[in-house]
Amino acid sequence: MNNYDIPLSLSWMWAFLVSLFAVPSIIYIAHLKNMLDTPNGRTVHQSLTPRLGGVAVFAGFMSALTIFAPLDNGAKELLAGCIILFFVGLKDDLVGMSVSKKFVGQLLATGIVMIMADVRITSFQGILGIHTLPVGISYAFTLGVIVGITNAINLIDGLDGLAGTIVLIVSGTFGYYFYAYGGSSYGNYSFVAVCLIGGLLGFLRYNFHRAPIFMGDTGSLVCGFIVSVMAIQFIEMGLRVGAPFGSSAPSVAVGILFVPLFDTLRVFSLRMLAGRSPFAPDKNHIHHRILAMGFQQISTVLLLGLLNIIVILFVIRFADLGNTVLIVALAVFSALLSVFFGVYQSRISRRQLLTVEKANLS
Repeated sequence: MNNYDIPLSLSWMWAFLVSLFAVPSIIYIAHLKNMLDTPNGRTVHQSLTPRLGGVAVFAGFMSALTIFAPLDNGAKELLAGCIILFFVGLKDDLVGMSVSKKFVGQLLATGIVMIMADVRITSFQGILGIHTLPVGISYAFTLGVIVGITNAINLIDGLDGLAGTIVLIVSGTFGYYFYAYGGSSYGNYSFVAVCLIGGLLGFLRYNFHRAPIFMGDTGSLVCGFIVSVMAIQFIEMGLRVGAPFGSSAPSVAVGILFVPLFDTLRVFSLRMLAGRSPFAPDKNHIHHRILAMGFQQISTVLLLGLLNIIVILFVIRFADLGNTVLIVALAVFSALLSVFFGVYQSRISRRQLLTVEKANLS
């Protein structure tokens, strides 16, 4: 029996119950004070809906972690970063905030975990023949990883239950390996995963279609930040502990985060190719493309969750092939998936054009 078993169970239950019972109160107050998200051309929902579900997730996560978890190896600094991003997201959900100001908040949160806790990627573990990174490059690359993953989770939060489901799958995967192999060095990150899972499950009870509340930036920024730090610690665990994937940990981590990373890279590439800012909002995310195929919201969420699970099982099964083979395989699969969505989108556009022409002729 692991020494963490009972505290982990208690922390999960605490986070779940706090989140579960907080959501109805948040919905009531949001409607009472008219703190609601108005539908627009980019959103899928069609009614005024609160965007403060992240408050419940954060409350459950933070209270459980501070009560039950060992706050060493960067966990304390992780909480400090979460507090910063919580208030950044809260302001954005209530009154709006520019991309540049949100980026400053992400820089502050990232700086805390990097500089004060020395949570960073120290080696490429043989990718492109690179091993140990110079300190400056290590800090710069870690900054890009944390900000990139944080925004990837934020950007995929476009359907009821989607971001929560993906983060649940990712956290569950990382959490299992921290629990099974982390030991005294990384085992406390199993608490980080379990507390996040508990908070998300309590929230997801109210977040599937038709959801009376959304996660909002309050939740997606915090969840993305937590997941990014877990990904870095997972990679470093492979380097320092050697288990379970050794030097293949970086490519396995990419596979675990496949859906949000693929979606972000795809939409950013398409926007830049069209001569627009990569941050310019549109309806070209992977979930928008699946909806355009005729799938319902719940089916789309389940399909993307299944896709992420399949990729996770693939990288775990073939981890012994090494980083280069796995990254090439993920890149090829991403390219094929992008071509598929592009071809299907073109067919839909042609059908719509023909329909309009027939209507004009008649």
